[in-house]
Amino acid sequence: MSIRRLSPQLVNQIAAGEIVERPASVLKELLENSLDAGATRIVIDMEQAGVKCLRVTDDGRGIAKDELTLALSRHATSKIGTLDDLASVASLGFRGEALPSIASVSRLTLTSRTPHDTVAWRIGSRGDDAEGAIVPAAHPAGTSVEVLDLFFNVPARRKFLRTERTEFGHADTLLRRIALSRFDVALELSHNGRSISRLRAAPDPAAREQRLADVCGGRFGEQAVYVEYEVGDFRLHGWLGLPTASRTQADLQYFYVNGRAVRDKVLAHAVRQAYADVLYHGRYPAYILYLHLDPALVDVNVHPTKYEIRFRDSRSVHGFLFTTLKRAIAQLQPGDRPSQRTPATEPAAAGDAPAVTNSGYAKFRQMPSQTFLALHVAESTHGYFNAGHSPGAPPHADAQDTAAPLGYALAQLHGVFVLAQNTSGLVLVDMHAAHERILYEQLKQAFEGEGIEAQALLVPLCVNVSRAEADAAEQHVGAFRELGLDLGRLGLETLVVRQVPAALAGVDVEPLVRDVLADLLTHARSDRIRLAIDELLSSVACHGAVRAHRNLTVPEMNRLLRDMEATPRSGQCNHGRPTWVQLGLRELDRLFLRGQ
Repeated sequence: MSIRRLSPQLVNQIAAGEIVERPASVLKELLENSLDAGATRIVIDMEQAGVKCLRVTDDGRGIAKDELTLALSRHATSKIGTLDDLASVASLGFRGEALPSIASVSRLTLTSRTPHDTVAWRIGSRGDDAEGAIVPAAHPAGTSVEVLDLFFNVPARRKFLRTERTEFGHADTLLRRIALSRFDVALELSHNGRSISRLRAAPDPAAREQRLADVCGGRFGEQAVYVEYEVGDFRLHGWLGLPTASRTQADLQYFYVNGRAVRDKVLAHAVRQAYADVLYHGRYPAYILYLHLDPALVDVNVHPTKYEIRFRDSRSVHGFLFTTLKRAIAQLQPGDRPSQRTPATEPAAAGDAPAVTNSGYAKFRQMPSQTFLALHVAESTHGYFNAGHSPGAPPHADAQDTAAPLGYALAQLHGVFVLAQNTSGLVLVDMHAAHERILYEQLKQAFEGEGIEAQALLVPLCVNVSRAEADAAEQHVGAFRELGLDLGRLGLETLVVRQVPAALAGVDVEPLVRDVLADLLTHARSDRIRLAIDELLSSVACHGAVRAHRNLTVPEMNRLLRDMEATPRSGQCNHGRPTWVQLGLRELDRLFLRGQ
């Protein structure tokens, strides 16, 4: 077949194949155009999940009459003009392909009016290259785009659409994602003539909390803390779900880069690693996070849908996210309030680790004793022994330290749980799980103080790898040595391991090396060795923690509570299970039908 130039209609339909997958894809492009146009209110009307009709109306800047025809032509945009603009994209959309691509597979009508015009203008397209006449219309300042009969002229594409319920679900999910990116914009959605959601603009913190509840459910706000960090070129803020509020699936995870909702392996990996030490197996954290950086440092021109991005320096981005989020999670302490801001008065820096205030930590090589619990009394005795009170009773309201987050011990239940009273009500503590976390954090700090000791292998280990993996090993040889792993290159696709971390001397090293190299190729960094050591320390702490049915004295129980309050990540044991729960006075009243 001879080479020929494709018709404009076919070119547009090919572009539509990249951009328009389903009605939600159309909605995404139209919403992003509205936001880029400065809209403060957007109204969405859908019929049959947008297949029959999808109408988006905004109060943005509008389009001038003499630009309407241009708006429906390919590679026409108001968002970029030079190569420099393309290298530093600040808008949500910029390719100039969305409207003509959508018009090529639907019956599209575009109506718009600028604030300076007294009349609106309308242009239509019917799935072909013919340009419709521009006619006057009644319309307030802003723009409406009506898309009818999606894929009417491409029946093969229409067959791939799912049920109306499924397609509407995709559109609703998209609207939630947009709603969390622009709290300043009011959004309304109706489907088949029925109002589905009306989200008012949320300019202040109280209104933003309400939108969070409307979009993510009320419990998210109750089980999340607000964080904000800024280091160098990076600023991160948003809401972190508490580890105890983890979910069975990754359905409440939103990440935005410069206001754009994205799906990125580097970002997802950094968040997952930050939560790795506190999540129960198979659970997923909930979070809404916003990363801001110089637009020149991120390439958003990777894919037409613009969900995928590429960082200029992914290693720095990963390091910043991992360090700041891990620090934020470590700072969560008993008594933290939902949606409370985690202060960043001391900006995080690469390599910073959360400080642990406990002293006298056991060295890693000393197995913690099973026969006693080293929880020595360090508080003043009047905190436990007040006139007219039995030992262990909570102090009077005017006594010192009455507001301790975990309160004061009352008793031990079945040798397993510590019962304590605080200002909010009753606290139940799993003493083994709590002590396990305390020992684990002590061991980690002691180990970090000593550094990672290396041990030479009697017989060096040869590992066959790909050329790319060998190149990565050669490039990061210094980082490997810091982790106690000495790698050398014997050939294009062969590595030799001469020494390993002493703590991992009995571990099969080859799979670990392969996993580390895979991480380096994918994420530009690896925490596999550190995680493997932490897993070993966790096992040591688990065996060293006080066992069930071990009777504790009241001072020992109170020492446990105080150590929990001073220990990072003390809300979860090493396996991600909760270490304590709070029963508030209202919950206790409800149990006994008080006030009903």
